[in-house]
Amino acid sequence: MAELTAAIILAAGKGTRIKSEIPKVLLPMCGRSLVGHVNDAVLGAGSEHTVFVVRHERDRVAAHIEQINPDALIADQDDIKGTGRAAWCGLQALPADLEGSVLVIAGDSPMFSAASLTKLAEAHESGDNAVTVLSTILEDPTGYGRIKRDAAGPDEVAGNAGATGSVIGIVEHADASDNQLGIHEVGTSTYIFDIAFLREILETLGTDNAQGEVYLTDAIEAAHTSGRGVGSFVLEDGMEASGVNTLVQLAELRVEKNRRILETWMLQGVAITDPTTTYVDVDVTLEPDAVVEPGTILRGGTHVAAFAVVGPYSQLTNVSVGERAQVPHTVANDVDIAADEKVAPFSVLG
Repeated sequence: MAELTAAIILAAGKGTRIKSEIPKVLLPMCGRSLVGHVNDAVLGAGSEHTVFVVRHERDRVAAHIEQINPDALIADQDDIKGTGRAAWCGLQALPADLEGSVLVIAGDSPMFSAASLTKLAEAHESGDNAVTVLSTILEDPTGYGRIKRDAAGPDEVAGNAGATGSVIGIVEHADASDNQLGIHEVGTSTYIFDIAFLREILETLGTDNAQGEVYLTDAIEAAHTSGRGVGSFVLEDGMEASGVNTLVQLAELRVEKNRRILETWMLQGVAITDPTTTYVDVDVTLEPDAVVEPGTILRGGTHVAAFAVVGPYSQLTNVSVGERAQVPHTVANDVDIAADEKVAPFSVLG
């Protein structure tokens, strides 16, 4: 596994379009908060130091982070707006003499896997670049920053659609030309920087852009123009890069995350009769030959043993189901159901 010295998770945003009193990064999805999923992926990738940058509902978000990652560092974003400034604030929480690599990732990106972040770290380690950009190809790139590449031949124009050379920068959607809006390779707001370079370059970035913010993406172009080098890793699974800006997007990602959870269990020998009506949280465990019937919801630390049949239309939270037990039409919380037990339909337990 490639060495990842530190990670900065950007969790300061309000999420205005969510229209909820719940801070965006705390929205629940498949048994985790959004930022909880990011935390899992980052820790799985082997980060030695993890910093969360907070601002909106600061105390509420910080308390949740301390619960899910007691070793995390908390950094407060100041009044200067933008991802670049957030990353600067995150760096202040790390030891001033820390060297190595730092991952910067958005706190509202719950689909990333530890495996993908590890591959990004390996790509960065294998190159000699100040930064490595994680990108992906989207059929509809609307709203995303476009990856600008150098011209690889006489028929290409650097920075425009069709260029296939090395990465030379990222242009935000609001600042892109008509030609650049035709680029389908997009940034995922995920990067690995050389820590010393990031410290140096963030001190130089300004707010001369459509949003009047300090863009972290400006650091990419600065790395290129200074000759420090920009590497890239193109993520095959574009869904992993998806963020959450509305509750519509959250619902779409919840369905996809759940589909992936169910697929993993089915490939391990669990019989899920109707995946389209079954919902399973990330911490649920299922043994091979367990049967999950339609309309069933399994939450928390629920465990279902071999040959047990759960459902149809059961909702279990933190429930242990023994071998060969039958649990139809049941709502249960924090109880143990013994092996071979037949729960009467329409029971409420716990």
